Amino acid sequence: MTVDSRPEAGHRTDRTGLRGFIRNRPLVSFFALANLMSWAAWIPYVLSDNGLGVWDFTFPSLLGTTQFAGVLPGAYLGPIFAAYIVTRVADGREGVRRWVGRMTKWRVGWVWYLVAALGVPAAIMAAGFALSDGDAHMPPVALLVAYVPALLLQMVTTGLAEEPGWRDFALPRMQRRFGPLGATAVLGPLWGCWHLPLFLSQWGGWPDVTWMTVAEFVAFASVFSVVVTWVFNRTGQSLPLVMLLHVSVNNFMSIVYGAMFPSLDTAEQASHVTLLAATTAAVLVLIATRGRLGYRPAREPGPEPALQDRMS
Repeated sequence: MTVDSRPEAGHRTDRTGLRGFIRNRPLVSFFALANLMSWAAWIPYVLSDNGLGVWDFTFPSLLGTTQFAGVLPGAYLGPIFAAYIVTRVADGREGVRRWVGRMTKWRVGWVWYLVAALGVPAAIMAAGFALSDGDAHMPPVALLVAYVPALLLQMVTTGLAEEPGWRDFALPRMQRRFGPLGATAVLGPLWGCWHLPLFLSQWGGWPDVTWMTVAEFVAFASVFSVVVTWVFNRTGQSLPLVMLLHVSVNNFMSIVYGAMFPSLDTAEQASHVTLLAATTAAVLVLIATRGRLGYRPAREPGPEPALQDRMS
């Protein structure tokens, strides 16, 4: 048996098969893996009594919700794990180092922490006031006390599970190829559609969910992504800030919103409020940045030329 020791032989092998596909098409590979792994992990939850009721089984409740046991494993298995796999194969250790570096970039101006932590509640409250004709109530003190601990919990669950994939892995690559606005226009709907199986479970309000609620959620993800891209770029690609911005929506809606706007406390009305808030913020950001969303390509680190992203 002979072994071809020529350098080009190893190069050809690395460019074929599954590894070759991932190296040639990292974005396609990431989105496929993120969806397939998450959706496969969510099948038991969707089919259980917490969803379609096909299986006579109920997921255990923790802190008043079954989402920790039913939803979170699939969330961790999808975007963050898919991002690591594709980065390791496509960009090697240096790519993983850059990926992790954005995850640990905490040193950002304090103003951006205020924007992420307080800007989201302010926008949602403004939209709630507008749609409820001012029918707002002061939340109980117990909810206000629980707000910050719940926000931190959301950071290490929802934020950590999703954003290392969507924004840390996908967004820099997509911006280099499509520009900030084009990348956001593609990534936002893909991010929203990743959640689609969950609308067949308690997470999405099943069995009372409507097509309009689903459509508004995807629309919200699309327009909110404009704001997320802007924050990501303006903070020097700080993932903790993006995670905080993301989970501020989840936290406010789950902790404070219902008590503050009881007249709008239905899934359909809540989707109206979040969509209005996100659309207003997105329009303001687009106008203020003239569509550039804070993107500075000259400062954008990227992989070696041989590893440039290809979508097709």
